[in-house]
Amino acid sequence: MRLTAIDLTIIAFYFIMMIIIGIVMKNRAKRSKDSYLMGGKKLPWYMLGLSDASDMFDISGTMLLVSMAFLYGFKSVWIPWMWPVFNQVFLMVFLSKWLRRSNATTGAEWLGTRFGLTDKGVKQSHAIVVVFALMLCIGYMAYAFVGVGEFLEIFIPYESIKEVVPFLNQNLEQYTAGSEAYTTALYAAKHTTAQFYGVSICLVATFYSIVGGMHGIVLADFIKYMIMIVCSLFVGTIAMIHLADSGIIFTDKMPLGWDSPFFGAELGLDWQNILADAQIKLEKDGYKLFSAVVAMMFFSGVLKSLAGPAPNYDCQKILSTKSPEEASKMSGFISIILLPIRYFMTMGLCILGVLYFKDLTLSHTADGVNFESIMPAVINKYLPVGLVGLVLAGFLGAFMSNFSGTLNAGQAYIVNDIYLKYFKPEADRKQIISMGYLSGAVMVILGVGLGLFIKDVNMIFNIITAGLYGGFVCANVLKWYWWRFNASGFFWGMFAGIVASAIPPALSVTGVTTYFDGTSMLYYFPVFIIIQLIACVLGSYAAPPTDEATLKNFYKTVRPWGFWKPVREAIQAEDPTIERNKNFKINMFNVGMGIAGQILLTLLPMYFILSKWTGLFVVLGLLAVIFIVMRKTWWNRLSDF
Repeated sequence: MRLTAIDLTIIAFYFIMMIIIGIVMKNRAKRSKDSYLMGGKKLPWYMLGLSDASDMFDISGTMLLVSMAFLYGFKSVWIPWMWPVFNQVFLMVFLSKWLRRSNATTGAEWLGTRFGLTDKGVKQSHAIVVVFALMLCIGYMAYAFVGVGEFLEIFIPYESIKEVVPFLNQNLEQYTAGSEAYTTALYAAKHTTAQFYGVSICLVATFYSIVGGMHGIVLADFIKYMIMIVCSLFVGTIAMIHLADSGIIFTDKMPLGWDSPFFGAELGLDWQNILADAQIKLEKDGYKLFSAVVAMMFFSGVLKSLAGPAPNYDCQKILSTKSPEEASKMSGFISIILLPIRYFMTMGLCILGVLYFKDLTLSHTADGVNFESIMPAVINKYLPVGLVGLVLAGFLGAFMSNFSGTLNAGQAYIVNDIYLKYFKPEADRKQIISMGYLSGAVMVILGVGLGLFIKDVNMIFNIITAGLYGGFVCANVLKWYWWRFNASGFFWGMFAGIVASAIPPALSVTGVTTYFDGTSMLYYFPVFIIIQLIACVLGSYAAPPTDEATLKNFYKTVRPWGFWKPVREAIQAEDPTIERNKNFKINMFNVGMGIAGQILLTLLPMYFILSKWTGLFVVLGLLAVIFIVMRKTWWNRLSDF
């Protein structure tokens, strides 16, 4: 452990500040249900955008990004499409506006504006989206839990606390040091230690998020993000100094093509003669046929993006904005404030990891080096005193942001869509807040419980992106763009999708098979879609169309484009001033420009830190063109449909 008294003081001060925020914001959060869950819908869009970006700048994700940058170089900018990172572009261009116009509190409550409250299948559709939302929230909490445990175990390893916390011991004294049994037991002890840290830090995050509500979360996120900006700038600068002082040509240490974002049919990176463990990792990840993988990620990503935000913290932040226009601004702001800052740190840590790889104390798995441990190992060894504490405080805050934002979303579903809807509609303010506390505790127990079964960050990343999101897509695309789609179709589509897409992750988590590990699950996405589409169509035609008054009100309020002709004509018969939303083409143009802009914003710090000036100026020039064009085609048209 290399933490000094200064570093520990900084970390302690940060945690004390977070607890104070929870206490100070407690009274404001107690004013009303909306104040607790949504900040009273009075928070400015840029604060919510910073908060949302803060939620995304998490430990688990950054560890994964650093390992990907190390292994895949500039080609790693495409891998987040699996999430997909460009869903923020679809939200920015049109979907955030559409969602915010509902004035709902949660995604499940939003369904009432689309399918009404009394039609066949409405109760089931409401129930299924709540189930999915809670599954997703629990998955995200497990994702955060696993990452923070791995992160802290590097700084405070098992060996340094085994005497203080004896229950972490895996009976190592029974085995001969260096034997296979000893090594296995040592890995188990380290894994248990990481889980112990995860549980401990979750308790702090739970306190300030449950007590402080949305006001506390947003303020804490803002403070944390300011810290992360400072840390990112320092880390990137330190990496540049170390690289310059080393006098080496960086790309000579890496596989040919590592410093180019372009690729052919195959990945084309050969680590075999440079680092055999890296080659093994690449083969296990399944990115060899890179063009096919990227194409599948783009295909699935577009469908996931067209479905709108998943019912998590992202959805809650959009619904918490003051207006539809501010919802769009918030979603656009996220990419601008997040990507350059996050990748400046990511690339800085990656470069330090490459320069000093042989000197790093990295954790191992059964397959060899755990490349996700590069980030904490570099921070622990090569950042100066004080900055280590600041970075740790920022990343632990990042964990708490992701964890608490997800927890807040889960609480909103339990309180609004279960407790108030089915158990106690007449509950007073005090009872609602108490239920918020109780539901938060239940969500933490379930999220941490799932995290105890997860092997590593990459595993839960694939479970969420290729598994859980696979069951979300079809029904949530059709709800926006097809008038005949009804609550019955939504229920059966979601049900079929959840069941089909949950089977592969369940088999992986329980250890039944490793067949679906890596990107293998991604190739089953079309199968999930076909199953869902059949269920959606059959379910829709098994019940009457949604009530006409509900459809008319939805169309007039949300103003979507798509297959709405019968509804539009019925409205126009009563009010000829209602026009069709003709923005599909301009929306898709802006989406294309936005996705290109995201890639360029990601590449910007990568070219800068490696001093690749030609590439940097090309990126800056293209970004300038995109900003100028989108000011006219998007920003100046925010009040359009």
